Formats: sequence, structure tokens, C-alpha cells
Amino acid sequence: MSTVHRTRGFIALPAQALWDVLVDLERLPRWQPFVVSASLRDPVALGARLDWMPDLHGSWIHRRFAPPATVTEFAPGRALAITQEEPAGTTTLRWTLTPQDGGTVVEQTVTADGASGPLFDRLVARRFAADADTSLARLAILAGPPRTEDPLNVVIAGGTGALGRRIAADLVRRGHAVTILTRSIRADVPYPQVTWDGRTVGAWAAVLEAPNTAVINLAGKLVDCRPTAANIAALTASRVDATRALVEAARGRGVARWVQASTTAIWSDAGERWCTEDTPLPEPGLPQMTGVARPWEDAAADAETAHLTVLRTSIVLDTDSPAMAKMVGVTKAFLGGSLGDGRQWFSWIHRDDWLAIVRSGLGIEPGVDLPDGVVVAAAPYPVRNADLMAALRRHLRRPPAPPTPAPMLALGAIGMRSDPALGLTGRHATSTVLPAAGFVFRHPHLDGALSDLLG
Repeated sequence: MSTVHRTRGFIALPAQALWDVLVDLERLPRWQPFVVSASLRDPVALGARLDWMPDLHGSWIHRRFAPPATVTEFAPGRALAITQEEPAGTTTLRWTLTPQDGGTVVEQTVTADGASGPLFDRLVARRFAADADTSLARLAILAGPPRTEDPLNVVIAGGTGALGRRIAADLVRRGHAVTILTRSIRADVPYPQVTWDGRTVGAWAAVLEAPNTAVINLAGKLVDCRPTAANIAALTASRVDATRALVEAARGRGVARWVQASTTAIWSDAGERWCTEDTPLPEPGLPQMTGVARPWEDAAADAETAHLTVLRTSIVLDTDSPAMAKMVGVTKAFLGGSLGDGRQWFSWIHRDDWLAIVRSGLGIEPGVDLPDGVVVAAAPYPVRNADLMAALRRHLRRPPAPPTPAPMLALGAIGMRSDPALGLTGRHATSTVLPAAGFVFRHPHLDGALSDLLG
């Protein structure tokens, strides 16, 4: 039995520069946070032995009993793998380098294999694979830093969330400068961070003065909470207050590009209506959906920028996202039946396509010229909830499961402090703007997207 975690990212550096860091295994702790220390017993080559220490509560067990890891693949400039023997299994880290125009595609694969694979997947492999995009950004910084023509200075509000970390790492690896606006400085973020309160203009506004500045505003509380009046007010305030503060701080500073987050949930439960950028909003719509998203978008309407993109994003399929983690967890627990009658539409987008759309909004995605205004960030082929759950069961090798009736889901949502409307409502949302602007999806179909993410 094996479990594979795979991450792939472009870095604007030649393969040799990256190889020089990869092959220096004693520098592994400088870009892989899960590794506390690494010491080679032999010169790096096939069969070389590596003593490494993981960041585990029981690391003394590893220190006392684990044999050294071994270099099991060594193809200079192209591929490197190290394997750790575990009781009744192995954990393998593998990196491949593929040259591409302007740089290199790096793929990191972490595999837990053997009878003990499930245990060491939880203890070790998942920890290696966690936030791998940021690890690859650290690798790029050590090897470079990456360079690009006319780099942007990108200020990201909400840059410590799952999507914020993805786009920050992606931009740094491509040679752009990133600054994170955050309420508290985090040691696991390798880019400049500036504190703000998400409500008022303060000294942090100086980060908007750099030449060729762009803003990505993702700030806001997670939506997975009970739809009480207090929670809806908090969701709205966390988005609107942060956006108004950014808009005020940007006045007169010449911000070149602005990518403003929003959500396809702005259409609430759209039933069988097919929603595009021109579809009118419901009146009044659900308070926890339209009621939150409409003022969020309105707060950005006066942003002083040469180019404003409002991204109405659907559910992002990303192994690091809370939404996908919950769907995968339920399915693995043999509870992956359809929700309610299963006919509600599920609009989605693969994380790599979402990143490419954000880059398009920043004007740095080759061949794509987005107009100002609303863009629906959703794959061109939405599916019904029943089809989504069937696809998840198929990819996770789980048998058919009975549906979850709406009353049972509502009851369970109380215990989980969640909103049953997240599963029982839906939208068939697609973009007419993206294809007209020259955007091509890498993952237009759900099966292909799940194959890429879940192996």
C-alpha cells in the first residue's frame, strides 16, 4: 500500500542552479522545514547515506533506532531521490527537474510505501509534503533568487491562508517580489511581512509606494461556520473592512494592478440557472452568501488602480484547502454519498488554473489579456453533487455510499458548527470572459483534476 503526495511548480532559474542546492543534502533543513538537521556519511552519489532528523515529538526514537536514509536515485541535473527505511515500509522523497522556457519545472513527490505506509504517511510523508509550494519557494530563494523582466511588487492581504500561500510562492518562484499583510508575523513564511489590523490605514500603507506595485486582496474569515447573525456580520466585516482599508491606503500611490477576491456564492442557490459574469445578482439572496459577497465587491469598486479584476471564485480543488480536506476525509470514512437529492450544481476549479487566472489579473500570464471587471474563476464543466461524490469515491477507491438526507446534514452541521447550505446549495458558474481573453484551462474536467491532485 502506498500514498503519494505530489507538488509541481515552475521556478525562473536554470536546472543546474536548482540541482546545486538539491544535491547539497546538508542544506535540506534550510528549505524543508520538517527536516531539523541533515548530515551526509558519504559523498553524494547513488547509495550515499544521510542522517537526518525530523521535526517530531518522538524524534529521539528516530535518532536512536532509524537507519540512515539512502540516495536511491541520482541523475545529475535531472532527478534525485532519498529513501528512509521504516519498520515494514519506506518513505521516499524524490525531486525531478524539467527545463522549460525561462526556467525549470520542479516536481516533488513524497511516497509512503509498504504495510506501515498509512502510519508513516501520517507521521512523516504528510509533514514533508505540507505547504510544499512554500518549500519550493525557499529552494528558489537559496538557488537564485529567480529573476524576471519588469518584476512586480505584489502586496497580498490574506497571504497566510491556503490560497494566499499558493500564490505568494508561485510569484516568488517566478521572480516577483511579495509582501504579506498579516495580523501577526509568522515564522513559517519566508517573505517580507508587515503587520496591519485589517481595518484601518497605518504605517503598513508604505508598502504600496514601491514602483510597479500590485495588490491581491484575499483577506477574510473562513466561511465554514454557522449562519448566525453574529457570524454573518463577522464574515462581512472581515472582508469589507480590510478592503476599505486597502482602497483608502492605495489612493494616490499608483497601484498598477488589483486582484480582488470574491465568490460564486454571490449568486446564492442558483438552481438550474447558468451563471456567467453578466448574470444579475439575486435580490436579496442568502444573507451568508449574497449578503456577504455583494458588499465585499462594492468595497473594492472605488479602488484607485490602472486595472481591477474581481475574481468570483468557485470551490478551489487544492489538497491544502479546508474544503477539499473535508470532502476527502468524509469520502475516506465511507460516508461519501451525495448530499440531499444530489442534483445541486458544484462549480469548481483546480488550484493551478486559479493561480494562472490570478497571474492573468496581474498581467503576467503569457497570451492572456483580461479586461477590467468581474471574472468567474471556475472550470468550464461544473458537475452535479452526486457526480462529484461518485468521482471522489472512484479516485479514493471507496464503494458506493448512501446519500445524506438534507435533515441529517442540517443536524450534523450543528455539531460541526458548519453551514448546511454549503453542501445543499449550488451554482452552475462558468466564465465567458476567460476564453475570450485567451485563457486555456489545464484542468477543464473533474476527473483529470482529481487524478492530478489525488494521484
